[in-house]
Amino acid sequence: MDTAVSPRATEQTALRRILVVNPNGNPEVTRLVSDAATGVLDRATSARVLHPEGSPRSIETRADRAVAEPLAIDLLSRHPGYDAYVMACFDDIAVSGGRRFLEAPIVCAAEAAISVARLFAPRIAIVTTVDTMVPGIRALVAALGAGDICTVRAAGIGVASAAAGGAEISRKLDATIQDARNFDGAGAIILGSGGLTGRARALSARHGIPVIDSIEAALTMAEVAARLRTGQ
Repeated sequence: MDTAVSPRATEQTALRRILVVNPNGNPEVTRLVSDAATGVLDRATSARVLHPEGSPRSIETRADRAVAEPLAIDLLSRHPGYDAYVMACFDDIAVSGGRRFLEAPIVCAAEAAISVARLFAPRIAIVTTVDTMVPGIRALVAALGAGDICTVRAAGIGVASAAAGGAEISRKLDATIQDARNFDGAGAIILGSGGLTGRARALSARHGIPVIDSIEAALTMAEVAARLRTGQ
């Protein structure tokens, strides 16, 4: 399934073309990512947002990842020719695999968000969805060289529930951000799930602290990479 995103340009008229892959099979998450692309991309950049058919609606365990990753890699392989690519999940799913055969940059949302958050504070925290995601995110943070400055906390909400939203989701996010500030000393927060896309601005205003939307960070970085690659 795919959603065409054209903030002000079509794929035919755009100066830069980005392919965005949501590795899970949840159309609501794909819609959130599409909305984010519309909100942050330049008028001359188009993006196409896809998710693989048959992928788990939430990627919350190693078993989910084992199903989702080959589907995401296959999807990437069937869409060559873009100026940049984004993996729209807080994981490195398909990033290494995609970089082996894609000729354009492929952006990892976790890598992009950590790079941005480090500009705001010496200590940062990632707020993700469920506890099963925490070990994998900690390993990824360490691999990205941020293990000594970054903590990871789960809000206790599923990816699908996060995407759906509601008062209880907001309450749990608020409590987790408060814990990250009070106990971890975090000066900036990263939202570590595609299901949390679109919430950063409201959370930042409510808590008076920079809150980084990992998907928006990845889209912005991909647009920069596409500009460098195309010279436009």
